[in-house]
Amino acid sequence: MTDLRAAVFAYSEVGFVCLRELVERGVTVQALFTYEDDPKEEIWFPSAAGLARSAGIPVYTPPLPGDEEYRLLADLKPDVIFSFYYRSMIAERFLDIPPKGAFNIHGSLLPRYRGRACINWAVLNGETETGATLHHMVGRADAGDIVDREKVPILFEDTAFDVGKKVAEAARILVARNIERIAEGTAPRIPQREEDATIFGRRTPADGIIPWNKSAVEIYNLVRAVTHPFPGAFTFLAGRKLYVWKALPEKDERRETEPGTILSMVPPVVQAGDGAVRILRAQWEGEEERDCTAPGFFPENGVRLG
Repeated sequence: MTDLRAAVFAYSEVGFVCLRELVERGVTVQALFTYEDDPKEEIWFPSAAGLARSAGIPVYTPPLPGDEEYRLLADLKPDVIFSFYYRSMIAERFLDIPPKGAFNIHGSLLPRYRGRACINWAVLNGETETGATLHHMVGRADAGDIVDREKVPILFEDTAFDVGKKVAEAARILVARNIERIAEGTAPRIPQREEDATIFGRRTPADGIIPWNKSAVEIYNLVRAVTHPFPGAFTFLAGRKLYVWKALPEKDERRETEPGTILSMVPPVVQAGDGAVRILRAQWEGEEERDCTAPGFFPENGVRLG
């Protein structure tokens, strides 16, 4: 049991597992601030709000915490604030309320990959390692002193979804490992090296367009970075939009063909800027997703995607 009163801002799977860890360790969670699920978004993660309600924790879903939420927290007088994959910046005045501090979980090994969609960016960039960081919150996003970090590997076959599962478990470990130190007011403060910081921005569905002039490995990394449950990588053929949900890079000497040219049909192999990409699962817009190892997916060899 931990003698600690906390206000929690949380969403997504990291939010769920970290909130559950607090509850199981006897932390008194006075309030959960979260979001209403967006009907346009694929909700693949368990509900932090559902967990909170089942535990008798009051749940609040403001679009953005403002004066009303500030007064509520000031009245609750939490010992600590936790942010677990909460999507909005929490204003600095909120961070000054709890005497034991405010702490955030970020899904990378800070100071690298500050910002949004950090797991997707890490997979897209071909990283072989990432993790989770527990850090003190300040007015600037992901810039506060580090409490602790937990590394996870990114395997070559991992999708962003696979890595996200690993990062969620790393986040839970960080909470479990540091909750007593936070309660005692002895959480470490390791300054971030600003010269090592990298910052990445929000990704949109439009960022999934496949650049066939890139290398086969770069295209493969894009596909696995945005495949299910994310919006997907896509290309076009004769005005039709094609989503590529699974692919593999192939070592292939540069042929006298333009990038994007279909080289063979079963399974489809497409020329890249360096090497080629074998498409294993894909989906024409408005149709069902299909296995591309069966005949008939593309009309003929030699046509060009893009």
